[in-house]
Amino acid sequence: MENNHEYHIPVMLQECMDGLRINPDGVYVDVTFGGGGHSREIFSRLSSSGRLISFDQDPDALGNVWEAPNFDFVQANFAFVSNHLRLLGVDRVDGILADLGVSSHQFDVEERGFSIRGEARLDMRMNQNGELTAEMVVNDYDEGELLRVFRMYGEIQNARKLVAAIVSSRRNRRIKTTEELVTVAEVCAQKRKENKYLAQVFQAIRIEVNGEMDVLEQLLGQCEKVLKPGGRLVVMSYHSLEDRMVKNYMKRGSISGEIEKDFFGNVLKPFTEVMRKPVAPTDEEIGVNSRARSAKLRIAERDGE
Repeated sequence: MENNHEYHIPVMLQECMDGLRINPDGVYVDVTFGGGGHSREIFSRLSSSGRLISFDQDPDALGNVWEAPNFDFVQANFAFVSNHLRLLGVDRVDGILADLGVSSHQFDVEERGFSIRGEARLDMRMNQNGELTAEMVVNDYDEGELLRVFRMYGEIQNARKLVAAIVSSRRNRRIKTTEELVTVAEVCAQKRKENKYLAQVFQAIRIEVNGEMDVLEQLLGQCEKVLKPGGRLVVMSYHSLEDRMVKNYMKRGSISGEIEKDFFGNVLKPFTEVMRKPVAPTDEEIGVNSRARSAKLRIAERDGE
């Protein structure tokens, strides 16, 4: 049961384990199995009485699964975590880990269409059984829908210019590949900032294709019910939209950041932050794994007795 670092190098592995504060006899959930790096480390710290349940919707992740009586792999989107736990006979768990975003494997396999480098069909589906593809977003969304995607999920300042370029290009012929999209979009970028701009464009489309923000909101909304009092929620995000949502939920008890108080003025929220600021990867880790650079790790503990 070795880590598959060719598939994905687990980011901030020790920090995640410290955040979970693992009880060897506890029940833990890794909602983003991927290459299995975080899951294997959690499992190695469990006794035979402990249990690990891991989720991943990508069929490619099945190649990293192992067999054990106290390990369950669920091939499903983590938006449905509470339903699947109930089916497995699990009511409450001691810890939940979420390593959000795209795995190294998904980026590196060109035909998945996540990378701005190389040429592949515009796909970007994390679950390859999903109906919506990047090609459909780029070619079939109207101007208003495209503006929403690029402004909301890419935080692109000149989104209107980008949308105009895409709409003009697709009138002549359908934009079908990553290379064709790069050619259209890069003319809208500032000089010497093309790669960053293109990454924002691809990020926005990817989030839309996979419904990532909606899925994260659904996950966070279930954590209060699923985690035991004293249980830990450990979430690693890679862009400001995800991090803002996680921060608001942990700090204020709501996705929007709105604070709800009881009759006595006490803030109603199910979690207490273990630390006020997110944990960032070390320079040494970034040197080994450049994709860790943008990672932010937030940890919270479920309130109650």
